Amino acid sequence: MSIEFILRLIGLVAFAVGGGYLGIVISGAAEEPPELWASVLAAVGALIGLVITPYLTTRPARYLRNLASRLPSQTLVVSMVGLVVGLIIAALLALPLSLLPSPLGQILPFVGALVFSWLGISIFVIREHDMFALWRDRVPGPQPADSSATNNHSSNVILLDTSVIIDGRIADVSQTGFLAGSLLVPRFILNELQHIADSPDALRRNRGRRGLDILNRLQKESVVPVRVTDMNVEGVREADDKLVILAKQLRCAILTTDYNLNKVAGIQGVTVLNINDLANAVKAILLPGENLAVKVIQEGKEVGQGVGYLDDGTMVVVEDGRRLINQQVDVVVTKVLQTAAGRMIFAKPDRS
Repeated sequence: MSIEFILRLIGLVAFAVGGGYLGIVISGAAEEPPELWASVLAAVGALIGLVITPYLTTRPARYLRNLASRLPSQTLVVSMVGLVVGLIIAALLALPLSLLPSPLGQILPFVGALVFSWLGISIFVIREHDMFALWRDRVPGPQPADSSATNNHSSNVILLDTSVIIDGRIADVSQTGFLAGSLLVPRFILNELQHIADSPDALRRNRGRRGLDILNRLQKESVVPVRVTDMNVEGVREADDKLVILAKQLRCAILTTDYNLNKVAGIQGVTVLNINDLANAVKAILLPGENLAVKVIQEGKEVGQGVGYLDDGTMVVVEDGRRLINQQVDVVVTKVLQTAAGRMIFAKPDRS
């Protein structure tokens, strides 16, 4: 027997008793037999109690529990502090407000408690980073490296999406110390990885298994904490949409290699860290006139062109390189082109 069923029965009895009492009062005022009014209103009250009791008890409690599980701990702390401050202010104003003429003297103290509680929670949540920064400045002792008051992320958490885990480079980046804070993997991302690993398609299955292996390696070798969280977003089906909403709730960044997720999250004001952008940023800078060695492996789009790749994946288009396919040649850089997809180098064989 569920708790909701028990509460429905309690609500049925309570509303039935209330309806019967109301029927007796109405019948007395109307000078009619009380049995009819009491029976009818008791039945109506029982029906109402049976229907609405869960919406007054278990449903709000379930919503608050889900909300508390999604909110960061520091947001919960400042919310409670804001509530206490608001209630203290309302209590100080309750006495003078109660001296007002009726009915204001009975209504305004209650309204004041609601208003100041809401204001206290809202103001403290909006300024939570300033509150914690002020507390850190007041408390003596060593300060954590990521405790800057200008930090816009909640506890420097970084959410990982499916693409960046499958990509695998995050395992190496996490060992360099460039990532601060902790890496957070939502349960729905882990479930998506498992679903891909169970795919009947061999390519998708291998990608999913690679992602699970990378995640296991992250937990064992990363110099920053890697945690799996059960936080979820109700009413949303797509994992990318859930990830963006969760990042907004936690006020944290998303680490990804997904171009579309990068754009969608950026439009909604979520900070996105793209491994591809990092890879492009750390590539060696080549200027026109510099020499490099590259192996020409295929034809280019234009007549006579050959194409090769550097170790970091940068495409090198070699003029008159078609005749040099499958050869390691020295070339001279003639032009460097930066595109949305990455960097492209144009070169010609070094004839010196």
